[in-house]
Amino acid sequence: MILRAIASLGRGVREWLENLGYAGRMAFDMLKLSGGLLRRPRLITDQIHFIGNYSLVIIAVSGLFVGFVLGLQGYYTLNKYGSEQALGLLVALSLTRELGPVVTALLFAGRAGTSLTAEIGLMKAGEQLSAMEMMAVNPLQRVIAPRFWAGVIAMPALAAIFSAVGVLGGYVVGVKMIGVDEGAFWSQMQGGVDIWQDVSNGVIKSVVFGFAVTFIALFQGYEAQPTPEGVARATTRTVVIASLTVLGLDFMLTALMFN
Repeated sequence: MILRAIASLGRGVREWLENLGYAGRMAFDMLKLSGGLLRRPRLITDQIHFIGNYSLVIIAVSGLFVGFVLGLQGYYTLNKYGSEQALGLLVALSLTRELGPVVTALLFAGRAGTSLTAEIGLMKAGEQLSAMEMMAVNPLQRVIAPRFWAGVIAMPALAAIFSAVGVLGGYVVGVKMIGVDEGAFWSQMQGGVDIWQDVSNGVIKSVVFGFAVTFIALFQGYEAQPTPEGVARATTRTVVIASLTVLGLDFMLTALMFN
């Protein structure tokens, strides 16, 4: 019994290391081939439209309701200490530092990440990737790399939209509904949010999350079993692995940035 458990653990670790090594090699090859995309930027812009534009509604609506909740909870907490005038600062810092990049990445993994995995997986199941290789077209350069860079570019833009809409949501609840002074709301925010310490760190987080989530989605689709069940399992793995990776990276980046 113990020997079987040890053997099963060793087999799992070996498979994990094999997948990690193959993912690293795939990432290296993809980055090496990305220079050719400069001659065909339309491949990237089309994918930005597909990934970013179609994710815009869920990002904006989610940001609005997150801002509503931050406005309510922030006011109830600050009111206990007579500091409700700092509501704008609380909402802005919460969104730019943490909630904007993290929630956007999680939504991106659930909306665009699963779409990318299913698309690549179905292309593999339909032998389209094999057909490209037969025609001397590298799928990593023609299919994977444009989608990867589109995800990396779209993520910071979506995170910025999420944070901006969230601030407006906090303003609506705090100022228009509860009655916090409008001048104090905006002046506290402008005086307390630093463009380099807060906003830029949030942008760096969103770029890192874009790298991680997009590559995980593409790798899972590229390595999916060419069957309907295989594509379904790959899509599920994308959401689980990408979400856990985002949360882990957020902890490490926060510890480095705000030490």
